[in-house]
Amino acid sequence: MSQLIASCSTILDQLADAVNQLTDIQYVAPSKILSGSTVGQHVRHTLEFFVCLEQGLLKGVVDYDKRAHDRFIEQDRKIALTVIERIQTFVNKQTTDLPVQLNACYDLNSDENISIATNYFRELVYNIEHAIHHMAIIKIGIGEVAGQVLLAKDFGVAASTIRYREESPAQVL
Repeated sequence: MSQLIASCSTILDQLADAVNQLTDIQYVAPSKILSGSTVGQHVRHTLEFFVCLEQGLLKGVVDYDKRAHDRFIEQDRKIALTVIERIQTFVNKQTTDLPVQLNACYDLNSDENISIATNYFRELVYNIEHAIHHMAIIKIGIGEVAGQVLLAKDFGVAASTIRYREESPAQVL
């Protein structure tokens, strides 16, 4: 599972690099193209899924619906960077797959959760894909509020897309 850990480390490094390049003002600047949300809000959202996985693994139950929505992460770059570092430490140390239950509620007219058997590695895969998706959104926001930031060319791009582009250079997507 070193592939998962390495992939996760790469995307978190890219995210940290982007956050490091932003000013405090750019980090919290509302983006018109992102319907008024900020880069910081998307960073927070991305990181909180990893935090939910970390905390849930200890309890044996992961519930992304009950994440903290920690405004400090979305408003303070230094706190976000500290959380990224903590997540990287956790992911690097957690090399064993463990069973967990995923709790979720998809019915808007009910508070009743469904519980699905899963495992740590499967949820780490989900978190990696979720992070890449939000990093693509973050890239758009950064382009609007902080055009000088230099992002990795594969920031917010899935590994399968990168491989496809390398195999078919004439293709855009």
